[in-house]
Amino acid sequence: MADGETGYCGLRLNDHGRLRHLAGTPSKGLLHWYYDPLPTNCVADWVCEGHTQRGRKNLAVFYGACTFNCLFCQNWHYRGMSPQGPGLTSKELAACADGHTFCVCYFGGDPTPQIGHALATSRLLAASGVRICWETNGSMHPALGDQMVQLALQSGGCIKFDLKAWDDNLHRALTGSSNAQTLQNFRRIAEQTGRRSQWPLLIASTLLVPGYVDQREVGALANFIATIDTSIPYSLLGFHPHFYMPDLPRTSVRHAEEALATAQAAGLQRVKIGNRHLLSRAYGECAGSADKEQEH
Repeated sequence: MADGETGYCGLRLNDHGRLRHLAGTPSKGLLHWYYDPLPTNCVADWVCEGHTQRGRKNLAVFYGACTFNCLFCQNWHYRGMSPQGPGLTSKELAACADGHTFCVCYFGGDPTPQIGHALATSRLLAASGVRICWETNGSMHPALGDQMVQLALQSGGCIKFDLKAWDDNLHRALTGSSNAQTLQNFRRIAEQTGRRSQWPLLIASTLLVPGYVDQREVGALANFIATIDTSIPYSLLGFHPHFYMPDLPRTSVRHAEEALATAQAAGLQRVKIGNRHLLSRAYGECAGSADKEQEH
């Protein structure tokens, strides 16, 4: 990047040939946060201890940057946050937790561009007994991924990978980035940390984007997961029109159920359709009825 320009995530500035961090360090995080009463609609809720903690709460942290540029971004509002504005230090964010805070989860955007801030906050929170959870596109450097996993493992939290597509060309078209680092990190974490007796450490999810992320994509991702560990939980999420794809329909019931069957056929033991309330009858069902009529 040229002098005066920022990098892909918008938080690194070329200041006369020197890289300057505008946010994402322990001294400043670009984010917003709120308390989310437990149980919540977390991707991992169905396999997480948090769903047993009624009356307690999650500290939900949404970072204002990302390493991907997803056309279907479900949290695109973070793009309105400016790194020139005020932020929170890691100590200030950690102080937002109180005696009723069971866990913290980092979303975005993605925590990856501001991982220095997130790790510093997590160390403070873990020391006070708060579980550390991550929801990420998995594009972090492996060494940083190791630190994320260790904090989750030691505190009783988890790390959730959003596997957006299997085919790298499709992944690039939808997100602007390759999925190679994500898949490598997923395998690395699964193989190096192994299983945890009750609450799983690693969880995968895929957003079922109509017309793009179909049974073929889900099947390939499910086969990839199954070759590592068939017990890894896999959540299939309903899509809602957002950002640059506002003209797409919501994921249909048939799309979701066929994806579920495909993932189970790959050998995965724990697969769930998440966000069922978002599913529609917008496509698929009518085509299926027409096919049946032609058979007769």
